[in-house]
Amino acid sequence: MSSAPVPYDGIKTVPLTRDVYDYVLAQSEPPTEVQRRLAAKTRALGPLAVMQVPHEQAVLLTLLARLVDARRIVEVGTFTGYSTLALAAGLAPGGTVITCDISAEWTSAAREAWKEAAVDHLIDQRLGPGLDTITALPSDCDLDLVFLDADKPNYRAYWDQLVPRVRPGGLLLADNVLYQGQAHRADATGTALAVSEFNAHVRADPRVESLVLPIADGLTLARKRSPAA
Repeated sequence: MSSAPVPYDGIKTVPLTRDVYDYVLAQSEPPTEVQRRLAAKTRALGPLAVMQVPHEQAVLLTLLARLVDARRIVEVGTFTGYSTLALAAGLAPGGTVITCDISAEWTSAAREAWKEAAVDHLIDQRLGPGLDTITALPSDCDLDLVFLDADKPNYRAYWDQLVPRVRPGGLLLADNVLYQGQAHRADATGTALAVSEFNAHVRADPRVESLVLPIADGLTLARKRSPAA
């Protein structure tokens, strides 16, 4: 049997026009009324609103949490809480989302939405630097899922603290890993360079199997390997 590599057949993808994107949204679970109100409140912040995950990504977060039967989730970067809502919706009974951010202003809007959605009791919201929150967690806390969506230069530090705390088979997600299409550039600088270096670190990490999904601004999806692997 031949072991020759599969020939490269070109890029098999569809340009994401507005019409195609609207179709993608129409094929996803629709937002709840609480999500609609929170999205509108976030849009009112102006340019800052770009930090909110798009709805189709929120649907993916919920599905992934359900797929791993998540009871212990850590989110680094709360913003106004749209992604936290999605993660809480995917929790298994008795589960908790620990989410952290440095902004009391942004997270106040998040807490209102969580209360409206009646999931506030499932969310442990912590104010302060993300690395402080992570390192305060027990080293053997066996997290089921983590989601990074905070300051990109610290992604590698977050990753290296979180991977040992994730159970085998658990998931690690990192947002904005394409960084507006700049992370792949050889001349990347600043935050784009930090993201590029983080991506290389993840790809070389033998503790996980990973890929980058071209959803929104790029999403790393990694599964922690078992120790035997």
